[in-house]
Amino acid sequence: MKYKGLYVIGLTGGIASGKSTVSRMLRELGAVIIDADEVSREVVSPGTIGWRRVVDAFGAGILRPDGTINRRKLGGMNGDKEH
Repeated sequence: MKYKGLYVIGLTGGIASGKSTVSRMLRELGAVIIDADEVSREVVSPGTIGWRRVVDAFGAGILRPDGTINRRKLGGMNGDKEH
């Protein structure tokens, strides 16, 4: 997709498919990289509004001892709160 003279590229793929390598290559060519994985971690970091909403929806049982969200545990939940 071309946007205002620039290209917007969506890079997807499974584990070990080369996404990081391609991102690094594009960055070296001057591309601005927005890593959705990094952004998703930032919006649910402890103390943020996103973190509060996830904890409110799923309960404190999804938290690790350090207060971060246990993403693996959260991924296996069906919406039931675990307190």
